[in-house]
Amino acid sequence: MLVSFLIFFALPVGGAALYLFTMAKDQFSSSVGFTVRTAEASSAAADLLGGLSSFSGSSSSDTDILYEFIQSQQLVSAIHEDLDLHKIYTRHHDEDPYFSLKPGGTIEDLTAYWGQMVKIFYDSGTGLIEIRVNAFDPDEAFQVATAIFDKSSEMINELSAIAREDATRYAREELDTALEKLKNARQAILEYRAETQIVDPQADLQGQMGILNNLQQQLAAALIELDLLRETTRRNDPRILQAENRIKVIEDRIVDERAKFGAGSDSAGEDYVSIIGEFERLNVDLEFAQSAYITSLATYDGSIADAQRQSRYLAAYLKPSIAERALYPERSTILLLVAVFAFLFWTIASLVYYSIRDRA
Repeated sequence: MLVSFLIFFALPVGGAALYLFTMAKDQFSSSVGFTVRTAEASSAAADLLGGLSSFSGSSSSDTDILYEFIQSQQLVSAIHEDLDLHKIYTRHHDEDPYFSLKPGGTIEDLTAYWGQMVKIFYDSGTGLIEIRVNAFDPDEAFQVATAIFDKSSEMINELSAIAREDATRYAREELDTALEKLKNARQAILEYRAETQIVDPQADLQGQMGILNNLQQQLAAALIELDLLRETTRRNDPRILQAENRIKVIEDRIVDERAKFGAGSDSAGEDYVSIIGEFERLNVDLEFAQSAYITSLATYDGSIADAQRQSRYLAAYLKPSIAERALYPERSTILLLVAVFAFLFWTIASLVYYSIRDRA
């Protein structure tokens, strides 16, 4: 019993005590605590009297993502590039191989060791995250804790940017489509104006009507003049023939001018019915495109305002600080646990041994 007690209890406890109090290096800790908050800015004029923004509780999904991110290899690799974690945690490996990182390890080894030196305490109910960072130097513990907070803040900002992009992507696509249709409608009108050489068909039509009215007046005057000649002169008077020819020319011109208003014109571009109809169609397309663009622009502005109205940010309720004395490793606690488990193992082993011996 004495020999087994020395082997299974005294020797492990003595070895653990020797290592803890002579070889284990002091570890300094720096803690940081934060949570993800969402600020909802109010755009109503009435709300300006009561406050510019209201603050909602933390987003559980964002906090869960952040909790996993702090334990990820991505974060360890990013901080390692900035601070050289191998240099920080392998410095005392020859003197303290158990609590130090083995030199020359891979990023997977560093990530596994990260879980030993960086402890995360997460309350899913309140969304609060507290991180305790241990290092062999208080300044290095402070630097690692600060780096964790900075990288976490950058990740939350990226999540906000992605959410804002998702919220505005569809509205921006609709706006781009409406803008393209508006450009095409305007280009179609410009091309048709160049083809017909008519800038304003209404003004051109009014000018054409003026010509027709003038011809009507000239025809009326010529008819009156012909009647006067027939009443005051002989039938073979040459002026009568000239008046009749003048009337015929005016009537032919009136017929030609009237033909421009119908669909029977032989020359392209002189059919005012077709020209005005095409202009009306193009104007309707342009007005519809303008209305669609204005609506899409308002929707896009509204989506941007809604996306900016909800902004995620990382709120620190416990900022990193530089430790003044080492709290870790907890030598007394570790030694007590070693003693308890060693004593339990020795007791169970002794009971099993005597039980088997009594039955033999």
